[in-house]
Amino acid sequence: MTISKEPAIQASQLTKIFGKEIAVDAMSFELPPGKILGVIGPSGCGKTTTLRLTIGIYNPSSGEVKLMGFNPHKFSSAMRRKIGYMPQLFVLYPQLTVWENLSFAASIYGLSWIGRKKRLQKVLEFVDLDKHRDKLALNISGGMQRRLSLAATLIHDPQYIFLDEPTAGIDPVLRRRFWDHFVHLRDEGRTLFVTTQYVGEAAYCDLVAVMAKGKLLMVEPPELLRKRAYSGEIVNYRSAAPLHLEHIAEIQRMPFMRSEIEIKSPTVLRMTVDEASTAMPQLMTWSSERGINIQAIEEFVPPFDDVFVELLRRAEAQEDASS
Repeated sequence: MTISKEPAIQASQLTKIFGKEIAVDAMSFELPPGKILGVIGPSGCGKTTTLRLTIGIYNPSSGEVKLMGFNPHKFSSAMRRKIGYMPQLFVLYPQLTVWENLSFAASIYGLSWIGRKKRLQKVLEFVDLDKHRDKLALNISGGMQRRLSLAATLIHDPQYIFLDEPTAGIDPVLRRRFWDHFVHLRDEGRTLFVTTQYVGEAAYCDLVAVMAKGKLLMVEPPELLRKRAYSGEIVNYRSAAPLHLEHIAEIQRMPFMRSEIEIKSPTVLRMTVDEASTAMPQLMTWSSERGINIQAIEEFVPPFDDVFVELLRRAEAQEDASS
């Protein structure tokens, strides 16, 4: 599949106001084609509104957004068939069976009877619903309804896939399987826009948009989020014996240090540095020159949940300082 060099999504000062509430506040970003954008943020921060603006369900109050280089409100039918959208709420037909719902979704997108059965079977197997194909949608669990919604979203093999919390209510094993498939779709050249309540899923994304109170705080690759959250990389320094205070003070004065040393215990220090890969060899040399017996010097990688909390804390501190 050939991937265009033009951005798949372009948003410029995108704003949406409902009454007196600013749901999305002057958001600007670009998403290259063939990438996964994960959008994370607290409940009510504007993730779903941003997604709906991007595919044309909502009109922006100001600013603009382009998908495939066009205003989504000016899409042709052929362009709309390139889009797959999975909403948060179940919107299929409760009185139809799982198979009938999926077949109906396929017919909407113009899939012919020839080969449709094979496609339906493949998608049902992916979402682990093949054994439930004859059950009415109203008689399956909420998690199974989410899986059926995802199957309906993917049935026509769309190029641009918009998923609003697709793994909510899904068990961890199936959630991992979903994300493995999303990455596979990305590798085939498809573009995915995914909102999620599970911060750890940021690791699967090429870019992560962090939102709070309708504002876009940043769009970064996941590996850079930690650096943005802590203003550097984190190193744990573990010595065999307690360090003298003068030694801790020496480390604090080293040029690569970015913050105050955190004393975790008499023998363990945690520090934020410019680059862990360059700071650790220097700490090793420094320790050797002073005859300090070290047990370990290693990079500490905070979980994404902690990173997210720290990013929000910093955003709130900035807002308080500017108000």
